[in-house]
Amino acid sequence: MSVKQIITSMSALALVSPSIAVAAGGESSGGLPQLDLATWPNQLLWLLVTFTILYILMSRVVTPRINAVIEDRAEKISGDLAKAREADENAKAMQAQYEQALADARADASDKAREATQAANAKAAASEAELAKKLAKKIATAETKLAGMRDEALANLNDVATEAAQDAVKQLIGMKATKAEVSKQVKAAAKAANA
Repeated sequence: MSVKQIITSMSALALVSPSIAVAAGGESSGGLPQLDLATWPNQLLWLLVTFTILYILMSRVVTPRINAVIEDRAEKISGDLAKAREADENAKAMQAQYEQALADARADASDKAREATQAANAKAAASEAELAKKLAKKIATAETKLAGMRDEALANLNDVATEAAQDAVKQLIGMKATKAEVSKQVKAAAKAANA
């Protein structure tokens, strides 16, 4: 049965039911009309008509709009989630690039620091070697001068010792000793002292 047929049969029943009620007993009990059995078919008809109209209104107008809103919201949520995933992936990619750039910068700085340290060490070693060479040259020159001065001092010492010995012999013994004899004795005494 279609909706149209149901509505037609209910309308006919509503028209016939009051005449049936009048023929059946005539007077109403004076209570609530909902509880009066004579008005039930008419109430059922209008209940069915109202329910059918509301059902059609809900199924054809309200529910599609609600479904459209739900679908739009679901699409918006899924779009927002996709954008959030994309933003998250971009953020992770940017973080990875940042960390890679930071690691590269640290490695580059470490390499440059190592190169600078090696260059400074090489320069310091070269300067140290040059300074050591200059110092060795100065030391050699100073040792040569000292050796010359020592030899001269020793030569002068022998002369001074010879003169002192001559003066001592002259004052102690009263004799004058020759420079050759005293020099020979001083050299012999110096050899004996050095041995």
